Amino acid sequence: MSSPASSAVERAAAALARLRRGRLLHPAGRTFSAEVLIWGTPGPPTGVPLLDLPSRWPATVRLSKGVPTPGSWPDVLGVGIRLHRDPEPPVDLLASSSAAPPVLRHLPLPRRGFTGTYSSIMSFRAGRRRLYLAVLADPDSPDLGRGLAGLPAVAGDDGPRLVLAVASAVGPWRPFGEVRLDGRRGAREDVALAFDPIGNVPPGVRLTGPLAWLRATTYRGSRRARGASAQSGGSTGVTV
Repeated sequence: MSSPASSAVERAAAALARLRRGRLLHPAGRTFSAEVLIWGTPGPPTGVPLLDLPSRWPATVRLSKGVPTPGSWPDVLGVGIRLHRDPEPPVDLLASSSAAPPVLRHLPLPRRGFTGTYSSIMSFRAGRRRLYLAVLADPDSPDLGRGLAGLPAVAGDDGPRLVLAVASAVGPWRPFGEVRLDGRRGAREDVALAFDPIGNVPPGVRLTGPLAWLRATTYRGSRRARGASAQSGGSTGVTV
């Protein structure tokens, strides 16, 4: 895409974000501190070190509504996970409510409850491989409930957990890690947090094509309207 096209889309996204007086995408949400434990990918490795090798990271997690609809009405729900890898740049993993089967994991699906399957929707390229990432409900942890008001204020060891998984376009989900939610953060921290789902992808993968370009440009415009950067917010500091 040309530079004039990128500038036009970014300006339009920034203007719409200013009209909303906040994020253009998923404006309503709740932010939590968290810890991410990577077990490693079962079976054949993906070739992506962050998925294949055991590790532990402090994290920031945001659960959000896409439109947003009132209360617990159905909406395309979102989960954003930022892994803090100081002094390296953060990694942002973003997923939308979807279904687990291969055909439906590529489509955002509205639902009422925050417990369920979230998919990256777009595929990642790792060498010649095409991978999808997912955030799944842990069946052994408490339910996240319906609506933003129903999300827990404090989580901790006995709180809700999420499972990270990877799959090919048609293969089964392979769990490779776990997200443990900690205490919920305040409105100021939620406003400050800004994700970059294209620039902050895990090392060794990339997103390409028109949809990746559109997503990158739209998010950049939304951040610009809020005076935020691709690293704003999270456990390593708050930028407003």
